[in-house]
Amino acid sequence: MTLLILGVLLWIAAHYFKRVTPDARAKLGDPGKGLVALGIVTALVLMIIGYRNADFIYAWAPPSFMVHINNTLMLLAFWVYGSSAAKGAKVWPANKIRHPQLVGFSIWAIAHLLVNGDLASIILFGGLLTWAIGSIQLINRAEPDWAAPETAGTAPTIRLAVISLVLFSALAGIHVWLGVWPFPA
Repeated sequence: MTLLILGVLLWIAAHYFKRVTPDARAKLGDPGKGLVALGIVTALVLMIIGYRNADFIYAWAPPSFMVHINNTLMLLAFWVYGSSAAKGAKVWPANKIRHPQLVGFSIWAIAHLLVNGDLASIILFGGLLTWAIGSIQLINRAEPDWAAPETAGTAPTIRLAVISLVLFSALAGIHVWLGVWPFPA
């Protein structure tokens, strides 16, 4: 569990470094980007190893219907995250909200909290959810002005729908490959 906690804390620290201590980050110049990237990759490795090796400590029993809610939220998470991908005009909700990638990431974390009732999952997904919400607040405080982009047309919307479904299917396949059945039993 220690590696998992260290990974989550390093993830948060690496991402918040620029926002919380902009002068220290600026002093590092371009090499600082490499250090932050190294911190993020190290955090990912620590979180993966820590989560995979964590003992199962029961916290609560998610009801079986949560799997349906999880899968629906996962599709929504892919959609919201990807809605900001197009250059210029954006697909809903990126045309209405400022941080679609962080909101999509938050939906992903919430979806996983709903179907995992162990302490390691609460630490991992709860910690990442906390990071995403904190990031939104830090960015909004540092850069309060924001103008909503124009709304994209039909083609980017259809493209996003296809990409969201493909990503959902691919990640469901990866879950199955890893031994985690992501569908109702």
